[in-house]
Amino acid sequence: MHIAFLTPEFPHAKIAHAAGIGTSIKNLTTALINEGVKVTVFVYGQKTQEVVLENGITIHLLKKRKYRLCSWFFYRKFIQNYCSSIIKREKIELLEIPDWTGISAFMNFKIPLIIRFHGSDTYFCHLENRKQKLKNFWFEKLAVIRAKAFIAPTTFAGDVSKELFKINSKEIKTIHYGLELENFTNNSPEIYEKDLILYVGTLIRKKGVLELPEIFNKVHTIFPNAKLVLIGSDSFDIKTNSTSTWQLLQNQFTKEDLKYVTYLGKIPYQEVRDYIKKANVCVFPTFAETLGMVTIESMAMQKAVVNSSIGWAQELIIDKESGFLVHPSNSSLYAEKIIQLLENDSLCSQIGKQARTRVEDKFDIKKVVTKNIEFYQEIINKKR
Repeated sequence: MHIAFLTPEFPHAKIAHAAGIGTSIKNLTTALINEGVKVTVFVYGQKTQEVVLENGITIHLLKKRKYRLCSWFFYRKFIQNYCSSIIKREKIELLEIPDWTGISAFMNFKIPLIIRFHGSDTYFCHLENRKQKLKNFWFEKLAVIRAKAFIAPTTFAGDVSKELFKINSKEIKTIHYGLELENFTNNSPEIYEKDLILYVGTLIRKKGVLELPEIFNKVHTIFPNAKLVLIGSDSFDIKTNSTSTWQLLQNQFTKEDLKYVTYLGKIPYQEVRDYIKKANVCVFPTFAETLGMVTIESMAMQKAVVNSSIGWAQELIIDKESGFLVHPSNSSLYAEKIIQLLENDSLCSQIGKQARTRVEDKFDIKKVVTKNIEFYQEIINKKR
């Protein structure tokens, strides 16, 4: 079997951007290679046009191109023609593409095309109750129409996408993202920095970061030594037009609370993992997600997590057993759960252990990859 992925991001030294989509694809492609599946990755929107080989994966960097008119159309056709030539030459049997921006709109391929619902603009606008540009919806809708089948990281994400795009006759398969669990071990879970609360993710409104000042204030009133560490890229705020969400956050924290808040920005991922190990409690109060990679990474490292309770999160965590689920708008209850964990070391330990067990059961890439291979084979066999 030879599978290809078309993506705007992938973790590699020559690729500037790699976030959740790229990480999940990297985890999957590595596991596919280990199972004897041949993998090719096409990464569009890059600064250079070249081919690199890493750990058995052939990576094609497709340079961003501009045209005098309709760049959105002609660049898509360039991608299609380039990929088609490699597909034919390398006998690639199936192509997987993310839903974001509907990059495969106006593309035609002679092999089956699968869309994975990592989170479209349509999906996020719906969850955030935010108006979407009509152009963005139609690009994503056209891409969906051309797909043979779909994979969703959670049943919630699949059901919402199905409704938004009116998908009736094509299959949506739920296959969770997977982790290479050996990369997320914590041999000393009993060692951590007391009262350290950690958030990892982009500083953006949809991730619930603007709820953190009020939540932290309630925690800090009970635990005056509590510290909040924020890790992730800063971003533009769509509601206020502020160029910095971090600046908005600083204005919302009280002067006293702000003394106990540290923003580290974007740091190397090994350092992120070190901070997860160091944390007493990890918090993810997001309003919009499809699964949440860093949530399951924290769980894998035996951390007590207070997570959003919305849809997708209910497939990650069993409330009060492998973590806490709280709606991010309920700052009092959110703070109460953090306080409960800071007060009780044995509860943190118990939830952390059960979180690890949950991840081993549901999100081990060695189990998840088998489900992907079986689904790919099913779609390829239908083509034959």
